[in-house]
Parts: sequence; C-alpha cells; structure tokens
Amino acid sequence: MSDARDMTDAREVTSDRRPPRPPTRFDVVVIGAGHAGCEAALAAARIGCRTALVTFDRQAVARMSCNPAIGGLAKGHLVREIDALGGEMGRAIDATGIQFRLLNASRGPAVQAPRAQADKDAYSERMRRVIESAAGLALLEGEAADLFVEDGALRAVRLADGTTLQTGCAVLTTGTFLRGLMHVGSERRPGGRIHERPAVGLSDALRRLGFPMGRLKTGTPPRVLRESVDFDRMERQPGDAEPVPFSFETDVITTRQIDCHITWTNEATHRIIRDNLDRSPLYSGAITAIGPRYCPSIEDKVVRFADRERHQIFVEPEGRAHPWIYLNGVSTSLPAEVQAAMVRSIPGLERAAIARSGYAVEYDYVQPTACTHTLETRAVRGLFLAGQINGTTGYEEAAALGLHAGINAALRAQDLPPLILSRGEAYLGVLVDDLVLKGTSEPYRMFTSRAEYRLLLDIDSADLRLTEHGRRVGLVADERYARFHDRRERLERYAGFLSSARIVPGSSAACRSEAALGLRIETATTPARLLKRSDVDIDALEPCLEGAPAGSTARERRFLAARLRYAGYIERQERDLRRLEKDELRRIPENFDYRVIAGLSNEIVEKLGRARPATLAQARRISGVTPAALSLLNVYLEKARRGGARPAGRGPVRGRGTTPPASA
Repeated sequence: MSDARDMTDAREVTSDRRPPRPPTRFDVVVIGAGHAGCEAALAAARIGCRTALVTFDRQAVARMSCNPAIGGLAKGHLVREIDALGGEMGRAIDATGIQFRLLNASRGPAVQAPRAQADKDAYSERMRRVIESAAGLALLEGEAADLFVEDGALRAVRLADGTTLQTGCAVLTTGTFLRGLMHVGSERRPGGRIHERPAVGLSDALRRLGFPMGRLKTGTPPRVLRESVDFDRMERQPGDAEPVPFSFETDVITTRQIDCHITWTNEATHRIIRDNLDRSPLYSGAITAIGPRYCPSIEDKVVRFADRERHQIFVEPEGRAHPWIYLNGVSTSLPAEVQAAMVRSIPGLERAAIARSGYAVEYDYVQPTACTHTLETRAVRGLFLAGQINGTTGYEEAAALGLHAGINAALRAQDLPPLILSRGEAYLGVLVDDLVLKGTSEPYRMFTSRAEYRLLLDIDSADLRLTEHGRRVGLVADERYARFHDRRERLERYAGFLSSARIVPGSSAACRSEAALGLRIETATTPARLLKRSDVDIDALEPCLEGAPAGSTARERRFLAARLRYAGYIERQERDLRRLEKDELRRIPENFDYRVIAGLSNEIVEKLGRARPATLAQARRISGVTPAALSLLNVYLEKARRGGARPAGRGPVRGRGTTPPASA
C-alpha cells in the first residue's frame, strides 16, 4: 500500500459526548500499553496493587512500531536488568525471537550484549496474553484525557468517554502519542503511529499543570515485501550457533533461527536523496523537533557524512512468516515516490515492492528533571513518567523506566520505601540518574560509555546485583528466587574451587594443563592465578582440573574467568564506587534553600534548585556545578549536621490543576 493512503487513514481526534460513567477506584493507573506501560502495569499488579492499564487499542499492546528487535549494546544490559528485577521483556523475547546474536563476543565482558530479531506480531500477542492473565490487572480501552490534582497530589484520571478512574498513583507512558504529528514529504497528519490517533487532552493537562514540555522527533524506515527482495545480492548474517538468552529463567534457545542480511547504499542512492532534500520535512522546515543523534535519518547521513561513499543497511525480517522486511538504516520522511526510487537503487532491492513508506513523527515530552529518582514528578505527588515522555528513545530504555516507575508507584500506593538504584548498581541506575539530574534536549539513548562503573555491570552479573531488590519489592516469586539462589551458590562454589585448587609441578593436572595451554608450570599455582593470564582460556583449562564442582554452565565458568582476568580493574572501580557511596550518604534536605550559602553564584543556585539533588553525589553529577561550589555545599552541610548551621527550606512546589469532581 502507498504511504499516502496510510496517512489519510490516520484518524483525527474526536470528542466523545457520551454521559460520564461512575468512577472506578484503582491503586495504580498506567496510561499507554507500549513497552514502558506493559512493564509498569505488570510490576504494579504483581506487587499487589489493583492496577488499570489504559490503551487506545488492546490489539496494539507492546507493538513494535519501529525496529522489530530487542537488545544491542547497553540495551541488552538493560533487558538483563529488567529480567533480574522480575520484569517481562527478557522472557518475551526469548520466547518469540527468530535470530539471536551476542554482540562484541570477541571483546571484554563489559561490552558484550545480546540482541535478538523478534517476530513482532508474536511478541505483541505474547505480551498481551501475559497482561490479560495477570491477577489484579485490568486492560481498558480508552483515551486518558485529563488529570485531576488537588493540593499537589493526583486524585483521578479522566478518560475521553467520561469515565473517571480514581487513583492516587498513575504512570504516564505515552510514547510518541502526546500531540503526535506524522510526516511523509509535505503530508502531515495527527497521529502517534500510522492508523493511530494522537493524545491531545493529556498533553494539554500536563501543560496546565505547569510541567516543562519540549518537542522531540523520531522516524522509521520503509518496509518492503519479502518476496520482492533479492537476498542473493546481499551479505548473509546468520544468528549464533549457541544463542545467549536474555532471561535468567531461559536455559537454552531451541527455536530455528532466520537469517538477516546486509546491503549498502551507493552514489545513485545518495544522488536521489540530495536531489530531493527540499522535499524532506527535515530540511524544508516542516519538522522543528530534535531527532535522535545516534539514529539519524538517511537524509541526515548523506548530508552530515558527505564523504562517505556508502551506508550500511541491515535487511531484517519482521517475523518468521511476516511478509514485510525492515530496512534498518534508511529511516526517512521523504515523499513516498522518492523513497521508492531510493530503495530501488540499492543492491538486492531493485525490484522492491514498498509495503509501507517510512515516516517521521513529532511528539511532546516532559523534561525529565521534573522527576525525582523514583520517576515521580516533583510537582504532582503520585504522578510518575516513564519512557519516551522522559525524553528517551528505544524499547529497552522505555521498558526499564516503565518497570522502575511501576515498582515505585506500587510502593508509594502501599506506603513502602521506594526503589532507587545507584550508578554502580545498574544501567537502569545510570539511565534514571542521567535523566533526572541532567535532563535532555534530544532523544536519550543508553550506551556502555555512559556507565563509569561498567566493569561491574556486565550482563552475567545482573541477577547478582538486582534480584535481591526484585525479591524485596515482591516481583521475584519463590520458584524464581530458588533458581537464583542455586545459581549464586554454583558460582560461589566454582569461584572457591578456582582459588583453592592447587596445580603442582609434575602432577597429572599440571601435565594436562601444560599440554592443553602450551605453557610450563614450574611453581605451584591455582587455576585462579593461571586465568589472570591473557593466554589462558577457561574452556581449555577446565578439562585439565580435578575435583571441579559439577553443575556450572560454560557461560558461568567464562563469567568467573573474566572476573579473575579483570580483577585489578574491577577492584579499582569498586574502590571508586565506595567513595561515591560516601557522598551518597551526605544527604541534602528536600527543600534546601541554596541561597543561604555565601559564595554560590546565581547560576549554581539555579541549577541546584532546579535539579533538587538528594545527596552530595547527585549534586556532583549536575552539569555546570563546579568543585568549588560542591566544597562550599559540603562544608555547609557538615556544619548543619554538627548543629552550626540551619539549612533553610522553601515550601514544596504544588502543581496547578483542576479539582476532581465530587464523584472522584
């Protein structure tokens, strides 16, 4: 079908004048059933809250509107962490993936990450079944149109049909739908996705409540019919022979894998794009929002990297039997006929039939500095934000934030302590900390380079770092916890064996090791010492050892061997982390008035007052806060602790909103 018809089919916003329904009470209401909303709703319900998940269309639950894949560098780390905490994304992709690859397999463990091509329809259907069968969770079709706030606290959510959902906690996971506007060439239509209308009322409500709003942009490439692609002209990209699962509950991936392929743009492709730049809404001025820096459109690539002769395109199936192929790398909003010409200039796509043209979508977001580290907004108690509304991009970032917000909304509803993860504890901790302290003016994407303690945050340690947290909040059930406990004990037993087993010169173990490793053992040693050498591999060493504990997997043994090899670097990061934790203990009062500290510039006072750091460590990470300012703040806080100073405070900031109706 042509994209012109797709755009025409996008439904306009209509007002619903049916009489209001009686209010319904929920502990937590989640708005939006994308990847963030699914994790938030499941978390709240599993923790024990009566939860509602509101979506335009129950058939669109966890829809993969862009790339039909999960994971990747740093993103795969986030999925492992979601799973370790008791979330759903890892299990879902393990069950519905059609190709699995471990990225950076030849490099160090800190930057290795799983990625899987998904059967997008199967993924969405599986997640919908999980949602519909979850105890205490109601999946409601409708549009959230307004928020009722009283005395700075959320009281209710009103739907467009007049239904009032009474609640003290809501999680907004609106994706690209807040005043969404789609672009294909000069055509513009309201919508968050093709055929799906935007959310306008909720955007107006957030503005009325005084939230700092911005505008971002994302895009998607054209899809082509599988039967029209000449795969023989492309480079084959198979999956791994031994796929690495995302979930710690998945022992092995046994599903048959499907090949992906790689092709390249060329000078003819670039000429078509350059000749039509004036018809691109990115360059005509029709789009004013900022797009993702690290996933630019093909127009941007051709302009910004004019010296490049070609750009790589990943040719990816959208499902095991799905008729569409996703062209990863040619995100565009050029006119439909230009897209067709561009695609057909690429090797293997000369006869490509366009199933759906690419498009760009602009949408509103809330500057994430409006949130605390629980993702609760500062202005409205009980209102949480997660996903693209926080300024992020990507399914994995959205799901991780959704899980975090859903957990904390449920804990607030039950008057329990919140869950806040540190930067040295999880990529999720880095993600939240970056957003709420630094904010973002462009779609935020997670990278391993953003984590200063990334040697501690490898994919195989996610459960060791986080599953106890999941157990504490109520997301890790007995069976899952027993499985985790068994794995932790296996690792401890095998680590103890590697450190204590002796390899004596002339012994059978030494002779076998010398033959297998090609080295001479002249003094008594241990497997742990040998594994610190770059030329000793655990897979070669392990068969030479006597008395090794049974039960550990090859992946677990490699994890422990890597820990031994990088032990010096890991210990250094652990020392740095302990110093950070000392600064985390230096608390700053919630409504501290920074104006009372002599010597702080107006700029620093403004930055600290806006970010509202809870600790000295958080203040240190705010862009533009100088070491001198931190020293003054530290001295003042120390005097206050000893009774020599009295921190002044401002009154809490209250959100401006409507009063709930009497029935709410």
